[in-house]
Amino acid sequence: MKTKAYGAHASDKPLEAIDIERRQPGPHDVQIDIAYCGVCHSDLHTVRSEWAGTLYPCVPGHEIVGHVSAVGSEVTGFKVGDTVGVGCMVDSCQHCASCGEGLEQFCENGFTGTYNGKTPDAPGHTLGGYAQQIVVSDRFVLKIRHPEDQLAAVAPLLCAGITTYSPLRHWGAGPGKKVGIVGIGGLGHMGIKIAHAMGAHTVAFTTSESKRQDALDLGADEVVISKNAEDMARHAGSFDFILNTVAASHDLDAYTRLLKRDGTLCLVGVPERAHPSPNVGNLIFGRRSIAGSLIGGIAETQEMLDFCAGHGIVADIEMIPAQQINEAYDRMQRSDVKYRFVIDNASLAA
Repeated sequence: MKTKAYGAHASDKPLEAIDIERRQPGPHDVQIDIAYCGVCHSDLHTVRSEWAGTLYPCVPGHEIVGHVSAVGSEVTGFKVGDTVGVGCMVDSCQHCASCGEGLEQFCENGFTGTYNGKTPDAPGHTLGGYAQQIVVSDRFVLKIRHPEDQLAAVAPLLCAGITTYSPLRHWGAGPGKKVGIVGIGGLGHMGIKIAHAMGAHTVAFTTSESKRQDALDLGADEVVISKNAEDMARHAGSFDFILNTVAASHDLDAYTRLLKRDGTLCLVGVPERAHPSPNVGNLIFGRRSIAGSLIGGIAETQEMLDFCAGHGIVADIEMIPAQQINEAYDRMQRSDVKYRFVIDNASLAA
């Protein structure tokens, strides 16, 4: 079936209105009328071929919220009218060790991304959420329990929310723990909200004094200006966990020095070039770790959505019509958004 979408035909071409084909729902499929789709930096990287392997036409979008409009004959967990979400994955092998443990994001045969992933459906790769509809296996559909008037601001939870929730949960953020969040952007602002809601003493790191009040408003207990050596030195050896959301190459030693013995610095941003090699002494003489984390599995993503619904957590967003997506990409590259763009997919009918 045909549906209206926004996509690009080449890396040097702007996104534009296009018609795409969606498959008819199979026995285990859920058809979703998309209400809102968040705009992630990964969308921009993929559309512009800044990461290798972009397939065109490219329709991005993996922060999807909408309503079920049809279900396959074997679907029991969803019904027409349900409010649902789809995140970064729409399939995985379902038989490797990681899939068996509910960690589909680490599928040993490679998960299928919501866009730019191989699929038997035309045109041979997945097309994402900048569209009126999507058809997804019921295993990869999530229940949304937030109120209807928050749905646009829920959309970024499907990527930014789970990308920060998963490592915070894995490394035990909670009461009695001192947790740092580096960077106050699309990911970082969610990290602050979630760490605070988990009960951790939450410290925000930013290079910008102008973001101090924003960080406090988001839930930070303290704010450290990372360019201020004295400010940083005061926190040496005091953190249980630091979540680093910055995607630009930078000096990691500034943060490993702040960890307690057995503390962990976790990276969730992929830099454009490698970070400078860290000082191994900082790791050895405190049994400290530098780690990484990638989104979350389906069960944990559902857990995150329920946690956020229970704590009244949504993203801080700026809503746009699909027709403004190219301008939004340019602004996103300049960090000119607080803190996440979300497309009102009703605009695709225009």
